[in-house]
This record gives sequence, structure tokens and C-alpha cells, in this order.
Amino acid sequence: MRRWRNVLLAVGALCVFLVTWSRAVWLLGLVLLALSGVGHLLHHRARRRAQAGAEPVAVAVPVTGRWRALNSPAGRTPSHGTHTCAQTFAVDVVHEPEDPEDPEKADRPGFAWWPLTRRPEEFPAFGAPVLAPGDGVVVRVSDGARDHLSRTSWPALGYLLAEGFVRQLFGARHLLGNHVVLDLGGGTFALLAHLRRGSLTVTPGDRVSVGEPIARCGNSGNSSEPHVHFQLMTGPDHRHAHGLPFSWRYRADDADHTGVPPDNTLFTAVDRA
Repeated sequence: MRRWRNVLLAVGALCVFLVTWSRAVWLLGLVLLALSGVGHLLHHRARRRAQAGAEPVAVAVPVTGRWRALNSPAGRTPSHGTHTCAQTFAVDVVHEPEDPEDPEKADRPGFAWWPLTRRPEEFPAFGAPVLAPGDGVVVRVSDGARDHLSRTSWPALGYLLAEGFVRQLFGARHLLGNHVVLDLGGGTFALLAHLRRGSLTVTPGDRVSVGEPIARCGNSGNSSEPHVHFQLMTGPDHRHAHGLPFSWRYRADDADHTGVPPDNTLFTAVDRA
């Protein structure tokens, strides 16, 4: 269903914005865009009904060290602005190790006008271990996407938005980049995305234990900088599953918490039990 909505959106956009010699084709494009929009709304309404009242699933933080939460479901849902690909309760985390000389600072490059892009190796998250959030079985892996340059400048951000639209037209795997899906049991599946190419240490059918290294952080797919995208969902296929809320045990502001770190919160994992 989602692929048909994307086809309607793409064809409709072509008819509206590129065809200028035929009023009939232009009107057809408007109809196709409207049909795509209606399908999008109905699909997301069904997702919201399926997710209503779901209790957070307790899982472990899938990284070690100090990280910052971005696009967190603690502040809004859907956290990434869409229910597509079961991202309703997804969170992104970027690595910000403490500077031994000044714990308030970190060596993660910031967003600026220059340089336009950076190599992924310049970010502390790149190559950081990614851990299993629970005991489970590997059901899907993808490990062929390249780790591209960052999009951490204003001109590059504009490119990222256009790039993301094109990636979406070609399918969700182009958005996720390298990723792994774990069956945690009880109808709960974990997806970890934007992994480093060639770093996955698991294959479908492997059993993993909580805290076990399964890959390394990368910058593949629709990613502005090296980071880990994490979400829970109701099935192994992110194209058709619904997102599930989750909770971590983490430490922030000198206190232990249970839940999801709010946006821009620096946190570390408490334990992996």
C-alpha cells in the first residue's frame, strides 16, 4: 500500500510541476496528489488506533558511554514527524564523550556554515559499538549501504531534505541504510539503523543476549551525521508494522531515570539487565 502511495505522489508531482502544456495532465496530477494524501491520512489513522494505550516495553540502552537524545518521543509523537516505517516512538542518539579537561564540552563537531560536509570519521559516534537491547533472535540485516559525508551545514541540510525525498521514493531501506531487526519475543521487534557498512557481526537466525555487540554506529541512509536510530515495532517488517513505546534505564543530571531521555538530554546507561 505504501509503495502505491509513493507512486501516486511521484507521478502526481511530475504532472503538476513538470507538465505545462496540458491542462488535463495538470488536473490529473492534482487528483493523484490528493489520492496519495488521503491514503496517507487513512494509513496513519489506522496506526494511531493500533498504538493507543500500548504500555512501554522495557529494554536496555543499545550504546555505551555518554550520548545525547534527539528526536525523542518523550516530547512528542510521532517523534520523527511521521508514523511511516513504524517510527512513531523512535529516538536518535549521538555520541558526545566527555572532555577530560572540561566535562561540559565534547569533541562532537557542531552544525555550522563551514565546512559544508565532514568525513564520518570526524564524529565520535562513528564506529562506536551498538549493542543488543534485549535477548532475542536476528530476523533481518542489511549491510551494503555506504557511509556518506555528513550533512551538518545549512547548504548540506537543504541537500539532505531533497535527498530524503528521493530515498523515500525508492523504499524505506534507502532511508534506514544499514540496519538490523531483532525479535525480542512477545510480538516486539527492535530496529537499529544507520549502522556502519561491514560492521554487522550477526546474521538472520543468530541468537543474541542483552548487551551483546551486534554492529557499529555509522552514517548510512538518510542521516545527517553518524548516529544510532532506535525503535520498537509490532512486526519484523518496518513497512507494515506499528511503532511501540519503550523505556530505558538511564542516568542524566546526576539521577537515575526510567523512560526515554527528552530531546538534547545527555545520558548514560544505568545497566543492561
